[in-house]
Amino acid sequence: MGVQLPMSRALRYYLSEHPSIVNFRWSHHLWGSTWSFLLAAVAAYVAAASALHLLLLLLLPRPRRRPVPLGPLPALHSLAVAAASAAVFAGMLLSASAEIRDTRWLWRRSRTTPIQWLFCFPLGTRPSGRVFFWSYAFYLSRFLHLLRTFLTVLRRRRLTFFQLFNQSILLCMSFLWLEFSQSFQVLAILSTTLLYAVVYGYRFWTAIGLPGARFPFVANCQVVLLACNLICHFGVLFLHFLKGGCNGIGAWVFNSVFNGAILFLVLKFYVKVQLKYRKVGAVAEQEDDGSTAPAQAGSSGTETKIAREKHH
Repeated sequence: MGVQLPMSRALRYYLSEHPSIVNFRWSHHLWGSTWSFLLAAVAAYVAAASALHLLLLLLLPRPRRRPVPLGPLPALHSLAVAAASAAVFAGMLLSASAEIRDTRWLWRRSRTTPIQWLFCFPLGTRPSGRVFFWSYAFYLSRFLHLLRTFLTVLRRRRLTFFQLFNQSILLCMSFLWLEFSQSFQVLAILSTTLLYAVVYGYRFWTAIGLPGARFPFVANCQVVLLACNLICHFGVLFLHFLKGGCNGIGAWVFNSVFNGAILFLVLKFYVKVQLKYRKVGAVAEQEDDGSTAPAQAGSSGTETKIAREKHH
């Protein structure tokens, strides 16, 4: 117990009380903090991923189109994203509780509760302090996520519009959270990093050869996250009119529109995966009843496709 207490204090200090966290201020002197950098980064990401995909198509004709051996890189990438997400989640959780503790006396004048603050920043909120430090850390972690697209192209020879759109929009949205001190970002970062820690931990688990789930685990997590975010957006809208305005509401509208678009694409993908799983279940029942060898071959091919979809 005597060892655990100093350790917990040290963890709290380095995640929420360190001077570089408490005194953080978003400015255009920070790395990646300008509009020109953001637009150039998105353009370079889309161009590089597309060029790699086309290059592989030209160099490796369809009969010879095999995955490029990447060794432990996919597993290491998943581990790095899971660790970074867990760190941002812990830092944001401790920092949000510290901000609530330190500014509760000020909120009493405006009759603002901690729940209302989590959904709706007061007008005039500036991007400085603990929670915006971890918002900046979350923004930087988005660049680590971009690498997954290139790993997918090398392993599966596949590049979809959804991959490019999803990664680009999430990078832009995390930038807007800082640029306009957008409301709701604390809850959004907490829920997103928690999901990333679980999903990429699961991907690391399966990448090192351990057994995976018997259902589309990643797709289910994505649907749950997006559905919860969509419901919470109604709470932001309600408080915006009830409290006379939430800070960064323009960026929030942009966020909501593209969240809806991403939710539509994820649901479309989710339905596709569920239909494949049902098909596998039907084939398995036929095999139990003594079905023929062609049915078994079809099951193997379908399971292979689903495994690819599941780890997408």
